[in-house]
Amino acid sequence: MQLPALRAENLTKRYGRVLALDALDLEVRAGEVFGWLGPNGAGKSTTIRLLLGLARPTAGRAMVFHVDAADVTVAHHLLAHVPADVALWPRMTGGEILDLLGNTGPGVDLKYRAELIERFELDPSRVAGTYSTGNRQKVALIAAFATRAPVLVLDEPTSGLDPLMEMQFRRVVMRARADGRTVFLSSHRLADVEAVCDRVGILRAGRLAEVTTVGELRTRHRTRITVTYDGDPPDLGWAAGVDDIEQTGPSALTFTVSGPPGPMLRELAATEITAISVREPTLEEVFVDYYGTAAR
Repeated sequence: MQLPALRAENLTKRYGRVLALDALDLEVRAGEVFGWLGPNGAGKSTTIRLLLGLARPTAGRAMVFHVDAADVTVAHHLLAHVPADVALWPRMTGGEILDLLGNTGPGVDLKYRAELIERFELDPSRVAGTYSTGNRQKVALIAAFATRAPVLVLDEPTSGLDPLMEMQFRRVVMRARADGRTVFLSSHRLADVEAVCDRVGILRAGRLAEVTTVGELRTRHRTRITVTYDGDPPDLGWAAGVDDIEQTGPSALTFTVSGPPGPMLRELAATEITAISVREPTLEEVFVDYYGTAAR
């Protein structure tokens, strides 16, 4: 039986009177992309710090394959990490930083690193002090994905990236999974999570609320749609999954849809629709749908 790539057993962390993480039991399978979600303050960053051995648990333990995460000398040869806020040595070039990081980890695939530099359109000859937030993020991503580490821990990895670079990020995540590597991804971008993750864990107030598949997550969230029409409005009151119908103009309706869109589409097909706009929910809205306003 294959060992989980990451495992938390009764993992608990207190900061004084604040219980940041409460008896977390979690297994992340080897070779999967696992999303780690939750409102601000839920304990996501605390979990990552414990997995990286950057904080000591109050109780329980975190494991990287067979290694206790607290044994950072060994565990960090199995891990690569992209932090939420990337800070670089300002007087070193991007290439020098990539070399330095490569020499301190579990080894680097130099050919793949060169491919990633081109894919992310990074100029490694520039001094890091001149890099934008997005370029600093690119250095961290290239350094992580180019290592030979079997586990990648990514904390808000697409912050600062433009949409084209976000697409590149998703491609390299899929490549990592195809290569059998494990990706633990904490993100507030629902589109990234749905595009690349196999399963997600949802954390609320320091406790694990649920582990589910991305497919199940999609069926639960509500998409907001606005349609304009000529003639009579669509009769959506009986369409399964349609809710919160609101007249937002003389010939405009706004409503939400959850689950399969077929019933809604059949009703719209019977109407002279002149325009339609779709807005995907934010993760904050998904959390509110899951747990009510207390999730805020």
